[in-house]
Amino acid sequence: MTAQTNRQFLLAKRPVGAATRETFSFQQVPVAEPGAGQIRVKNHYLSLDPAMRGWMNEGKSYIPPVGIGEVMRALGVGQVEASNHPGFAVGDYVNGALGVQDYFVGEPRGFYKVDPNLAPLPRYLSALGMTGMTAYFALLDVGAPKAGDTVVLSGAAGAVGSIAGQIAKIKGCRVIGIAGGQDKCKFLIEELGFDGAIDYKSEDVHAGLKRECPKGVDVYFDNVGGDILDAVLSRLNFKARVVICGAISQYNNKEAVKGPANYLSLLVNRARMEGFVVMDYAAQFAAAGQEMAGWIAQGKLKSKEDIVEGLETFPETLMKLFNGENFGKLVLKVD
Repeated sequence: MTAQTNRQFLLAKRPVGAATRETFSFQQVPVAEPGAGQIRVKNHYLSLDPAMRGWMNEGKSYIPPVGIGEVMRALGVGQVEASNHPGFAVGDYVNGALGVQDYFVGEPRGFYKVDPNLAPLPRYLSALGMTGMTAYFALLDVGAPKAGDTVVLSGAAGAVGSIAGQIAKIKGCRVIGIAGGQDKCKFLIEELGFDGAIDYKSEDVHAGLKRECPKGVDVYFDNVGGDILDAVLSRLNFKARVVICGAISQYNNKEAVKGPANYLSLLVNRARMEGFVVMDYAAQFAAAGQEMAGWIAQGKLKSKEDIVEGLETFPETLMKLFNGENFGKLVLKVD
């Protein structure tokens, strides 16, 4: 055993509605030495994502739920401190499922190396990480935008939406973002180059869509579900594509998930609605990352990280996602 202490947040119970500090238990344990085929990583930054709420639920999904008493699952970046694995050396920086803790000790399944000299570590959790991959493949493969299309994104000032909207601009589309608050809408237009924005907190979304999308919507990139999804469905064009990337408005529901009432618009317009899970594209991550890095270097793509310090703040920081308080990719600085 080493002398270090590992602070950990474990899933204590499956939440009904919003997760709170009581959803988790906190413990401090000695840091273990890695066994055969294992590595020990000092975690530096953790990615906080809406999907984490779904991982707490029991039931069939695209990934097994976090078990009661297990360290809460989280992607992160950190540095290898000890290694018994031929693919990773002491000093390597890695990206992987590190968990909400100071140290990861285990087999590096799905881990890959990152270079802090090429980009700041938090960026490997945003534009150059799973967030960027989600935006890239959900928009380009499922949304299939064409130059001149009108693309609407909900959660547009969030981690995935802000990147997906910029990619749509790179591809020659007219881009409209739906976000909460004047500051976020101003950011979308003035900093990210969106063509328009709808503030769902201060205006009627139906009216905003009529104003910003007078010729209808060709691609809708949905991160929130609920009433906003319904509103956009009413504005679809012929052969429109709806990307179901997330439904953050529904994750904390105590009742049944609110389904789309306007789904017949898909029939009338011969439109398509398709769900998306980023891991389906894992074999293509490297090539996409290279293209994204090129866009960043050329100044075509901006990445905004909202970094909160302190592992001990995890439960409250996670809830920023569901209260609309984060501005860009939400990242927890561990140390």
